Amino acid sequence: MKALLLKEYMKLEVTDFPEPEIGPDDILVRVRACGICGSDIHGIDGSSGRRIPPLVMGHEAAGTVEKIGGAVKAFAPGDRVTFDSMISCGKCSFCTSGHRNLCDSRVILGVSCGDYRRHGAFAEYVSVPERICYKIPDALPFEHAALIEAVSVAVHAVDITPVKLGDTAVVVGAGMIGLLTIQAALNAGCTTVYAIDLDDAKLALAKELGAAEGFNPKTCDAAAEIVKRTEGRGADIVLEAVGATSPIQTALDCVRKGGVVTLIGNITPRIDLHLQKVVTREIRLQGTCGSNGEYPACIDLLVKGLIKVDKIISAKVSLDDAANAFNRLYNHEPNLMKVIVQP
Repeated sequence: MKALLLKEYMKLEVTDFPEPEIGPDDILVRVRACGICGSDIHGIDGSSGRRIPPLVMGHEAAGTVEKIGGAVKAFAPGDRVTFDSMISCGKCSFCTSGHRNLCDSRVILGVSCGDYRRHGAFAEYVSVPERICYKIPDALPFEHAALIEAVSVAVHAVDITPVKLGDTAVVVGAGMIGLLTIQAALNAGCTTVYAIDLDDAKLALAKELGAAEGFNPKTCDAAAEIVKRTEGRGADIVLEAVGATSPIQTALDCVRKGGVVTLIGNITPRIDLHLQKVVTREIRLQGTCGSNGEYPACIDLLVKGLIKVDKIISAKVSLDDAANAFNRLYNHEPNLMKVIVQP
């Protein structure tokens, strides 16, 4: 089969690659669409430490069932499917207590981090366990279904945040995850959601997708504007979708006393934290990791148009053009957000 291989850092090449083998509980999926994730972009230069070459990356995907293992019962060749990016063991205390995303032995598709290497979906075929697969309806295009993984990250982040009907929320970072989080927060009961980003084009898109207003810290004091619009209190919840010191500080400045800040982004492993703001204002500061069983709900949200992804997709490219798309994203080409590879 053909696959896009990260042969060495900053070197992607379409190459002949062995077709994945499947075990009795596995499904071989013919990949129809796979999104280039921000974590893939951070991975190609070695900065994340989670894309050690040689590796076939890709974990946001959808396609059709090509073959099934002997023990597979719920799927048949030809079924349209998507799948979780994370493979949990199903046996540890976290899995058995309903927290599969915190599995002690979790493996992520398209990741190589020293502890394991699991080739992903920038290829004609990928092998995945039956237990992480979900059928998708004919009405859902493959390129939209490929983004269910990203949608599930946003939905999970909102799901673990204590949202009450009528809450005001702020989403810091209007990249793809941030834009999906805005929509997820509105669906969860927030009646007003504000967006903060350094890119005016992203803020304009955030407003198209439901944000009441967008604020650019380069041209205004974004946190002060949020406080002004909430009668001096601050937002009930803030969801931070960048993962660096400055946007997290902005998130803390936006939230009310006793409010919640949920951290989704993690582009930097360490930050400077203004501890006094958290302690003296009794802020609940929490992380969120991946998703945990939200796929069926996310499929339903997409099918019903309650979360929209079409405006987030900037381009669709072939496997042969994927390396060039990576370069464009790595170099921060303006107005290029989500690129879908169609092997």
